[in-house]
Amino acid sequence: MLKVEVAVFVSIDMEEYLKVSEVIDWQHPEIMKRAKQIALGFGTPMAIAKACFEWVRDEICHSVDYQMNPLTCCASDVLKYKTGYCFAKSHLLAALLRANQIPAGFCYQRLSIDDKGAPYCLHGFIAIYLPETGWYRVDARGNKAGINAQFSPPHEQLAYKVQLPEEADFQTILADPLGIIVEALHTQVTWDNFLRSLPDVSLESAKNYGLVTDNEYAPAS
Repeated sequence: MLKVEVAVFVSIDMEEYLKVSEVIDWQHPEIMKRAKQIALGFGTPMAIAKACFEWVRDEICHSVDYQMNPLTCCASDVLKYKTGYCFAKSHLLAALLRANQIPAGFCYQRLSIDDKGAPYCLHGFIAIYLPETGWYRVDARGNKAGINAQFSPPHEQLAYKVQLPEEADFQTILADPLGIIVEALHTQVTWDNFLRSLPDVSLESAKNYGLVTDNEYAPAS
């Protein structure tokens, strides 16, 4: 396996947000290689995090925007095929950050699919722990007309804003992607089939998944 030397910017209590898993397989040689390439020339966690964010946002095609297959889930597949839904792009971004020893966790919103009400679906993005700001949320979904997500801490500029009563901006920062997201991505094969069955969590059941809507970010215990 390719070995990459990186500076360690975190304390031991952040280990959960640095771990490797089947989905966040950041020790995959190609992810390690890309993480090192992106970080080259940057000397601080904030600079490296911004470079990783912008690379995933701009270089990985959103499955729906580009109508691209295959449907991806684990970080190494997202990198290999250069496409993914918001969830999958978040998995890759977290992997690149963790490969650079920058803690990253998973965040979700509940949004109306057509901005008019039901049906609703989850939207995924991440939070990055930066020494200068603490937890900072970013959305690498990919910009297009009407969407302009940026990395400009401490100001937060996500892809979407909650506008309706049944929508939610969950403040929990999870160390692992939601199981229902991973299961849904593994169940479907093509981008259009997944689009017809986007995963959702009702506001009533959100706490069962560890999702809270308090005003302050809450790393999951």
